[in-house]
Amino acid sequence: MALIPDLDDEVPAMRLEGSCHCGAVRFSVESHEPVPFMRCYCSICRKTAGSGGFAVNLGADHATLQVHGREHLGVYRARMEDGRRSSGERHFCRECGTALWLYDPTWPDLVHPHAGAIDTALPGVPAVTHMMLGSKPAWVEAHVRPADKSFDAYPDESLAEWHRRHGQTR
Repeated sequence: MALIPDLDDEVPAMRLEGSCHCGAVRFSVESHEPVPFMRCYCSICRKTAGSGGFAVNLGADHATLQVHGREHLGVYRARMEDGRRSSGERHFCRECGTALWLYDPTWPDLVHPHAGAIDTALPGVPAVTHMMLGSKPAWVEAHVRPADKSFDAYPDESLAEWHRRHGQTR
């Protein structure tokens, strides 16, 4: 199972513009996976960026990330259940707390902007993938439609594979 997408240089990317709530941080990035289809219910995403009991991350090309207001950024590395720190760097605005993007040096070509921080109009969602439902608290209701896929842990396809299957590549 490939959870990390391959960047397809032949497919034009969509430019995403994003910002924090207070405006101290603004960013742009090129995305080959701009459809906000995957809802993650894990405790890390849910507690650092989720508003409905889940978070929505997009896939983008880290080399294209441009940031204004970098001095206002904070980085959080989640503590895992075994006490280790995650390699994932969750960037947020230190002024207002807005979750902005996740970068993990394990996959240096990728960055995952939080859909909630994107100001650009995003494409419609033909179906949703619900992942990490095994971590979902009882108060969160997953609105699973007939075309949606659900997983207690990780999904069976990557961001790139989902976009290709739905004809949503840019």
